[in-house]
Amino acid sequence: MSTNSSDLEAYWLPYTANRDFKAKPRIIRAASGHHYTAEDGSRLYDMFSGLWTSGVGHCHPKIVAAVQKQVAELDYCMGFQVTNDKAFELANRATAMAPDGINHCFFTNSGSESVDTALKIALGYHRARGEGNRTRLIGREKGYHGVNFGGMSVGGIVPNRKIFSANLIPGVDHIRHTHDLERNAFNRGQPEYGAELAEDLQRLCALHDGSNIAAVIVEPVAGSCGILPPPIGYLKRLREICDEHGILLIFDEVITAFGRVGEAFGAERFGVTPDIITTAKGLTNGVIPMGAVFVRDSIYDAFMQGPEHMVELFHGYTYSGHPVAAAAGLATMDIYAEEGIFEQARGLEQHFEDLLHSFADHKHVIDIRNFGLMGAIELSARDGAAGARGVEVHKKCFWDENLVIRNSMDIIQFSPFLNSDPDEMQASFEGVRRVLDSVE
Repeated sequence: MSTNSSDLEAYWLPYTANRDFKAKPRIIRAASGHHYTAEDGSRLYDMFSGLWTSGVGHCHPKIVAAVQKQVAELDYCMGFQVTNDKAFELANRATAMAPDGINHCFFTNSGSESVDTALKIALGYHRARGEGNRTRLIGREKGYHGVNFGGMSVGGIVPNRKIFSANLIPGVDHIRHTHDLERNAFNRGQPEYGAELAEDLQRLCALHDGSNIAAVIVEPVAGSCGILPPPIGYLKRLREICDEHGILLIFDEVITAFGRVGEAFGAERFGVTPDIITTAKGLTNGVIPMGAVFVRDSIYDAFMQGPEHMVELFHGYTYSGHPVAAAAGLATMDIYAEEGIFEQARGLEQHFEDLLHSFADHKHVIDIRNFGLMGAIELSARDGAAGARGVEVHKKCFWDENLVIRNSMDIIQFSPFLNSDPDEMQASFEGVRRVLDSVE
């Protein structure tokens, strides 16, 4: 059934120019594998695998069956003082994939909730150890950590912050971002230059005294701001500085976990183990909303003190560990293992990189960045109309080439399926080139 204009007004779309969208809506009514079906019946190739979410493809039969079975057996169970069997199963499966020493996870419903949960755990951990003075949190410019007030406060994307600036949480500071277009433009993988930018954390330790800082949060690969891989040695140096000052290091892996960078966690790919890891998206292949916060054993143990009948952490959500979400997560874990998904993703990286960098000579392109199966092509902005070229490319891809891509202002972003078909990937980028050639 076609949607008419009067049917569109009730829904206020997130991160969308609503008036522009509703003038010519781009509506999806079905999906299967690597494709969407639009409202008019058109078949579109999904070049962003959901929203970094659906790495093994849409409507995977094993996940669909697991969800159908679970919702008929146990649709919901209270998660406070009582819980369901699937939540424990998923916690065991997921922590088994985590770096050594990280054997506990706390379930949430989204990446935004995972971040705010991680920040609260960090603050509570220091207080439990008698260091309640450690209240300051450090984020990074250009960082994206969701849209709850904690995540916005440690985040560093200006449009997310500016109208809420007077209401962000206090005691937050930011280190410099790592985007160095002058030295690292058109770099393949990790930039050669920029490890020294980690020293900006030492500056903040000197300014606030490191003994007052609770945690530092960064994305191993910054995603939403336009794909910024860490300079070689940068994450290792952050780890060293945190250890020097007793600061917890949080990796926001809502995007990078579960195969996006060719391993279960970005921490493994980069060989740097944080104290806390936030996740969501790939935990359930995006089928049911769910997130998880993974913590070192020492952090969990610090809370497990005092009378055993008392709640150790006064925090949680109505849907934490939801049984249907957990069933989707368990099926997703099975697929990752049985189909060798992470290995497939690693094998696609070079092909994806070559396709991206084939645009290096295009007249509109000023930079290309990639790591794992994360990629961005940055376009020059039109005079007085920043973002206009990017959104035109997004819409032309949809209407003219049956492709779904993401744009953030004039940066067009790509997040291929972890089990992509190389020929489909190539054909899709050929469509992107036709669009880029057609815009002014």
